[in-house]
This record gives sequence, C-alpha cells and structure tokens, in this order.
Amino acid sequence: MSSSADASKRGVVFNGVRFDGVLFDCDGVLVDSERITSRVWAGLLTGIGLPTTTEQSLATYLGNSMPRCLEIVTAQLGRTPPDTLLPRFYAEVQAALETEVTAVDGIEAVLDALDAAGVGYGVASNGEHEKMRTTLGVTGLLTRFENRRFSAVDVARPKPAPDLFLHAAQRLGFDPRRTLVVEDSPLGVQGAFTAGMTVIGYAELVAPERLVAAGAAHTVSDMRELLEFVG
Repeated sequence: MSSSADASKRGVVFNGVRFDGVLFDCDGVLVDSERITSRVWAGLLTGIGLPTTTEQSLATYLGNSMPRCLEIVTAQLGRTPPDTLLPRFYAEVQAALETEVTAVDGIEAVLDALDAAGVGYGVASNGEHEKMRTTLGVTGLLTRFENRRFSAVDVARPKPAPDLFLHAAQRLGFDPRRTLVVEDSPLGVQGAFTAGMTVIGYAELVAPERLVAAGAAHTVSDMRELLEFVG
C-alpha cells in the first residue's frame, strides 16, 4: 500500500466523521485526581460546619470551577465561608496530589496512538494552570501537553459555558465541528456540546446516562475503548 493511501487512513474517525483534533479534560480524564481533591474538599467543608462526604463532594462539585464551588458552599452554608478555605484547600490538595495522583489507566496508550496517527490534541480544564502543572508533571504527561494546556482562567466563563473549548480549538487550529472532546462530567460535556463539538463521555465516576443527557454522543468506561476510533 502506498504511503499516500496510508496517510488517508490516519486520524480519528467517529460515527463516520474524521476529526481534526481531540480535546481532553484534565481531572478524571488524563489524571486520576477527582477522588483525591474531593476527599480534601469534603474534609475542609466538614471542618467549617458543612458536613460532607467524599461521595457528596464528587456529586456536587465535580467539574465545577473553584469560583462556582465557593458559590455553592456559600448558598449551602447561608454565609460566606472563611477566607482561609481556599488557601487551605490549595495547600492540602497540592501535597496530596504530589504523592497520590496517577495517570488514568489507558490514557498513555491513547496519546501514543494519536501521536502515531498525526492527530493533534490538547487539554481544556476548569482547573488552574498550577494544578495542571502539578498533576501532569507527577504523572509524566506534562511534556505531552506543552503549549497545549488551557484553563478556565484564560476565558470569561468556565464550563459549562463553551468559551474554554472554543478558545482551545482556536489556539490549536481545530475546527469546532471537527473536534472530538473527552469529558467525565456533565458540566464539561454540556460545555463542549454547546461549542458544537462531538463529545465522548468517560463514565468512570459518573453514570453514562447522565453524560448522554448532557450531550455525549457516546460513552466509554475504559479509556482504551477510544483506541477503536484512532487509525
């Protein structure tokens, strides 16, 4: 087979559509960090008078930006939380992530396949840049996303608004209509869907039907299932 024929077969194809590039969420998609951060957040909320379990933290705050998390806490407490809440959270989460976080099982195989197929990719996260540098650095994924990391702090509105996805696509040269997104939270799925992108939901922490209801075209429970779309 000729090299030109090989090249024509390379890429990401889903539901008969060939995609220019892929955008990944970070927490819960690239790095297995959601349980860690939710545990820390639950402990701090309990300490300020808002009893919260790790499971409740995941259900309530998964996928939200920190400003939105504070809004939710304020509403539930009926008052503004202490000024020390966020600094304590950042410090405790940093320490926990540096020793506990791992890459999501199977994600390196997916990234290897995208590299081999010549498909561009990036990360679009509601998390801050410093957090991404920590988690991607500890897991050995940081260099794979050099100049391809985008945070909600870069845009006017976080997920579920489409701003972050559109910003990342524009910077990477992706056509939104030919951009595939991998998300693990309903808020993230909603944002990518609103941006006109096709979303695959990673249903490891959230029930598949919730991701589909938010706009996911397909769900997977094992990251390696994505490999069937890369050729």
